[in-house]
Amino acid sequence: MTRNIVIMGAAGRDFHNFNVVFKNDEAHRVVAFTAAQIPDIDGRIYPAELAGPRYPQGIPILPEDDLPRLIAQEGIHEVVFSYSDVSHETVMHRASLALAPGADFRLLAPAVTQIKGSKPVVAVCAVRTGCGKSPVTLAVCDMLRKHGHTPVVVRHPMPYGDLAKQAVQRFASLADMDAADCTIEEREEYEHLVEHGLTVFAGVDYQRILAAAEKEADIIVWDGGNNDSAFFKPDVQITVLDPLRAGHETRYHPGEVNMRLADIALINKVNTASPDQVESVRKAVQLCRDEACKDASIILGASIISVESPEAVKGKRVLLVEDGPTLTHGEMGFGAATVAARQYSAAEVVDPRPAAQGAIADAYAAYPHLGLALPAMGYSGQQLADLETTINSTNCDLVLIGTPIRLDRLITITKPHMRVRYSYADHDGGSLEKTLLERLNLSK
Repeated sequence: MTRNIVIMGAAGRDFHNFNVVFKNDEAHRVVAFTAAQIPDIDGRIYPAELAGPRYPQGIPILPEDDLPRLIAQEGIHEVVFSYSDVSHETVMHRASLALAPGADFRLLAPAVTQIKGSKPVVAVCAVRTGCGKSPVTLAVCDMLRKHGHTPVVVRHPMPYGDLAKQAVQRFASLADMDAADCTIEEREEYEHLVEHGLTVFAGVDYQRILAAAEKEADIIVWDGGNNDSAFFKPDVQITVLDPLRAGHETRYHPGEVNMRLADIALINKVNTASPDQVESVRKAVQLCRDEACKDASIILGASIISVESPEAVKGKRVLLVEDGPTLTHGEMGFGAATVAARQYSAAEVVDPRPAAQGAIADAYAAYPHLGLALPAMGYSGQQLADLETTINSTNCDLVLIGTPIRLDRLITITKPHMRVRYSYADHDGGSLEKTLLERLNLSK
């Protein structure tokens, strides 16, 4: 009997799981995707040209709240959970939503969904959004280029527009991102890599994406989104952990899976965390190594914050604009701009909430932990407009921009503003470069 299934997702892992597991599986029929986490991604269709001949009308993408109705009305046998950066408790709440009306609840193992390519793969994953994975990816690419290799970065999907057009995306310039009408959230993941002379692939169909990337690279660097596991079978997996959120590494899915899969467990931000926080994370990694009998290397790393003109920050009343996903579903109360304000002796952090407009005001209501930090949100033109108005209506001397993009290319900022940059550095004698090359058998 064909089993009817629903894939619970957030425009990324869900599509990948469909493509590699269910698309050509006659034993299953995907009735719908459900959507969560990302604004305005429900109500679309996964198009027929991507879904294949078994789905000539495509597959509807419906709100997650529709799940109990779908199970009852469509005879759903099974619900497959397919999104990331959620607490273990949240996963089980979703399981209850499926189990109570009579559907089975399923999680797919990373090994089932990982594509094996012809070139070596270094996967950079994390246990939470905002662990500092992006500068680690950049550092890994620099290490590989230093030793004569040509890395290409393949990024976790962020297909928020026309899915058919976004099946295979290649970004080698800012103009490429402009042409693809990338959101702020996409640019936060691509722009710093492209500015560094790297080519980035992303999209929907990762079989085709891998084939395209392998034509340009001798090593693929997988840059995981949220805390999702890699879509490609890694030769070396680096998992980035955040001691500022010590304990989260064992309380979020699939972050704990990534910790258990790590070949290199990179405890980042040790320059801003307390020794007790670092030790707590180290013990969690060690416990995983012991349980899995896995010889994972533990490396300590620092997240180095810098600005172009430190003297311009001192004594100023500053507005802090931070990376949106890190603050919202990443649950961080601060980011790089906050660290820069402290590091360079800003006089005061101003409160943007009285000036918050539209979607920005909604974000403050939905995420009360944000405090004085302003999340850079731009999934739509209206959100960009709300962000622009909020920034320009806030009474401050200087805007510190902690998101890794040229925000002033997307909106008009009428106040003095400065980018905050952050980079990875080894800490306390460890060497990510040496360990990585040894794991790849490239050290000679």
